[in-house]
Amino acid sequence: MAVRRVVTVVHSLAAEQSREFYGLIGLEPVMDHGWIMTFASSAEPAAQLSVMSADATAPVNPDISVEVDDVDEVYARVLRSGAEIVHPLQDEEWGVRRFFVRDPSGKVVNVLSHG
Repeated sequence: MAVRRVVTVVHSLAAEQSREFYGLIGLEPVMDHGWIMTFASSAEPAAQLSVMSADATAPVNPDISVEVDDVDEVYARVLRSGAEIVHPLQDEEWGVRRFFVRDPSGKVVNVLSHG
């Protein structure tokens, strides 16, 4: 199992202002679903940040997203550990398979793989 990227999620209702602000520091929008926008560096595409108003299909907003190469394997590990699953493993219409788990400090981690 390998981690492909880690993305901080900023909770905000100011999407357009965020687009302008993060553009000032060199981040460009690479994904925009309306409720979440992801910005990346053109020089280092794995350097990313997401701005989210409210998650479209989950009961809470995640604080961080971790993309892995095998989300099913990670889900099985997390279940065995007894960690709190906040949102069960499911396929999303935008092409990811994901689940949410709460970390020991209370932060919600979105663990995903692209389909």
